[in-house]
Amino acid sequence: MKFIKRLLMTVVILALLIGAAYYFGTNWIADKAMEQVTTQLESNGQLDSVKQEITSNPDVQAYLQDAKTADRSKLPIQTKEQATRVVLKKFSVRELQDIQKKAQSGMTAEEQQQLLQQVESRLTEEELLSLKVLALDELSK
Repeated sequence: MKFIKRLLMTVVILALLIGAAYYFGTNWIADKAMEQVTTQLESNGQLDSVKQEITSNPDVQAYLQDAKTADRSKLPIQTKEQATRVVLKKFSVRELQDIQKKAQSGMTAEEQQQLLQQVESRLTEEELLSLKVLALDELSK
């Protein structure tokens, strides 16, 4: 009986540790990813050009239009950390690395369209809207 209690306690403690690592790990990953992307764009002098491209491209503006009027309180994703968790559930790390490499080397309009279709097929409409809202928030900083 004592053995079962110890085994059960060990399992519970391990589960708590794994849960804490997952929670804090995704927060850390989100912060590091945003820091890395921002640093790269700033060091290359591309941050302003990316913001300008987003604000001047009518296709992008049309795509983000629904995010400007969204009721934020009803969105399933409220923070960058939550967004990171959702994206990591829907995409493998390898897929995210491939997307990053393509984005850094420049994507054709066809590749951008394929990426958009892939993202839209894996995320729900509410998740996608939440990510758009978070993207607009990040761009406005």
